Amino acid sequence: MTTETIEDIETEIASLGLAKVDSPILTKRADISRHFVEENERVLVNITQPYIDQRLEKKEGLLSFELAGPRRKIYFDPTKLKCGIVTCGGLCPGINDVIRALVMELYHVYGVRNIYGFRYGLQGFIPKYGHELVELTPATVANIHELGGTILGTSRGHQDIGEIVDTLDRLNIGLLFMIGGDGTLRAAAKISDEILRRGLRCSVIGIPKTIDNDIFLVERTFGFATAVEKATEAIRAAHTEAIAAYNGIGLVKLMGRCSGFIAAYATLGLREVNFCLIPEVDFDLEGENGLLEALRRRLKARRHAVIVVAEGAGQKYFADQDLGRDPSGNPKLGDIGKFLVERIKEYFASIKMPITLKYIDPSYIIRSLPANADDHIYCGFLAQNAVHAGMAGKTAMLVSRWHNVYVHVPIKAAVQKRKTIDPNSSLWFSVLETTGQPSLKN
Repeated sequence: MTTETIEDIETEIASLGLAKVDSPILTKRADISRHFVEENERVLVNITQPYIDQRLEKKEGLLSFELAGPRRKIYFDPTKLKCGIVTCGGLCPGINDVIRALVMELYHVYGVRNIYGFRYGLQGFIPKYGHELVELTPATVANIHELGGTILGTSRGHQDIGEIVDTLDRLNIGLLFMIGGDGTLRAAAKISDEILRRGLRCSVIGIPKTIDNDIFLVERTFGFATAVEKATEAIRAAHTEAIAAYNGIGLVKLMGRCSGFIAAYATLGLREVNFCLIPEVDFDLEGENGLLEALRRRLKARRHAVIVVAEGAGQKYFADQDLGRDPSGNPKLGDIGKFLVERIKEYFASIKMPITLKYIDPSYIIRSLPANADDHIYCGFLAQNAVHAGMAGKTAMLVSRWHNVYVHVPIKAAVQKRKTIDPNSSLWFSVLETTGQPSLKN
């Protein structure tokens, strides 16, 4: 996705009401005033603008996001506020970093003393599961950034929105931070709608989490940098195995249900890959231009090859199978990695060409790792800006980084569609240049 592809979207951020309380940050240091953000400060959605779209002119200028950061006036009285934090969906490096940074910012900067964690995702709001609240303090989260996973636990699947809001109302939660991916953000939008319908004063702030980096209007999700770094280690191992054998093939399957960002960036991060297969770009196996014949030509020329495949690539080969759906309602994927292993072995056996194939799937190892230094820093910025937004009474929004600046994005805008790699983009062109792979379509 490039910013040029973004059409007219709604960028205005909802608020619980007028912010009248002086921010506690004012008392922290005398020179802090230069760091406050005014409500009229914006960040353009599109930096480059080949023409001025008349639709945008009617919206009082070019399309823009609200700039993130601390406000002079906040909505909540920190001494009376109760905050909740929940983590949902699959594991991802950096979740504990976000939890820790949220707690530290709320406690030390704003003076909030009532911070609670909901256990095991949205199940934590539903009484029948019996999951108890976890009190979160600086002491309880002090070292959790050194751990992978999430100290709050997680779960997938839908829960009753009415029951969730009942719990928020019963516990008098005024500010809820939801850490999760596309499904979590959709739930957050529904929770915000129900809160509004009931006339409650509860802010919902999303922090986008998906290792696949596929959330619309978010340049990069946390955990992605760690995933790419660790994926390159798997590719390095595959390359080492491949060059050590005559006609050696190293095949690495990486995360990426609908978007091939990890596969693409890992390919660019360690330029030893000869074929990169992603969900956004179709490929054939058979035929003169298919992968198998291209792989044969590569082995004839160089005697080794490395293939990187995103988990969502090549799903047309499973179209005749009813694989069902996962607890989140997503269609289950066919295992493209094992499928390629079998087809590659069958093909080279049929032409009596000996090969040595090594298959590596590091997906669950990568998902459960602690964040690297880059993601440590990024998680801190996301959490701090999420707290600033929530304390100011912003709601139904998520924190994003856009053009290297932190901004507020309405949740409903972010869930309109999924971010994917444009096959005509400079990113994919760079992958093709790096791998040298031809079109794999007949």
